[in-house]
Amino acid sequence: MLRVQRVLDHHGTDPQIAHLDETAHTASDAANALGIEVGQVASSIVFRLPDDLPLLVITSGRHRVDTTLVANSLHIEKLLRADADFVRKWSGFAIGGVSPLAWTSPNVEIVIDIALADYDVIWASAGHPHAVFPTTYDQLVAITGATPLVVGI
Repeated sequence: MLRVQRVLDHHGTDPQIAHLDETAHTASDAANALGIEVGQVASSIVFRLPDDLPLLVITSGRHRVDTTLVANSLHIEKLLRADADFVRKWSGFAIGGVSPLAWTSPNVEIVIDIALADYDVIWASAGHPHAVFPTTYDQLVAITGATPLVVGI
């Protein structure tokens, strides 16, 4: 969480990390704990690319990532599953608390679901299953350098 707060501070954003009583392992869990629409949850899903590098897909909680759609959009053969060790190695976070910010490896491609732009405020993991932070779509794109993309239907 401290790494995430440092990145937020570095970029001049002022959101306070919220600590939840319940876990935010899933978008539904986070939405219920925050009293928001599930679509406002910016879930960080990690995939392995064919060259064994990570792909972070920041998706709206209102749908699942369509891996074929994303692979075709990125002009790659397919997206591969990333196991817990792969996720931790690249992101520095455990599955269930992966933040879109403050990854331990700078060598990551990031795409962001354009559906998140439908909301004034979105919530993302702060690196722990009980911690989230509010942001906007534009702020998250600016901070992460993510490429906007349709990632699900």
